[in-house]
Amino acid sequence: QVQLVESGGGLVQAGGSLSVSCAASGRTFSNHAMYWFRQPPGKEREFVASITWGGSSTRYADSVKGRFTISRDNAKNTVYLRMNSLQPEDTAVYYCAADSTYYTDNPRPRYWGQGTQVTVSS
Repeated sequence: QVQLVESGGGLVQAGGSLSVSCAASGRTFSNHAMYWFRQPPGKEREFVASITWGGSSTRYADSVKGRFTISRDNAKNTVYLRMNSLQPEDTAVYYCAADSTYYTDNPRPRYWGQGTQVTVSS
């Protein structure tokens, strides 16, 4: 089992920046690929970003590419999502997730956090 707890969400104005974090506990963090997903109001959950076990490779959804950065600190068992140039359409509950598999297509991680709300005002 891997337990995941997100933090750092909040309210930000359009054009601003925000970082969210996800602290992991349980099974060895460095053995798991990490993911960020989001669920906008009234919409389905969607993939945002992913990072490999050692952090050497990352992937992003087209909608956030160039604005968001995923990173991890295995010594702190934490994964981060830095979000720049935020827009109202980035408003969503942001979830981190983990899996021993690094999915490059249709990611479906096994472990999920409870989510943190990010709201971008116009």
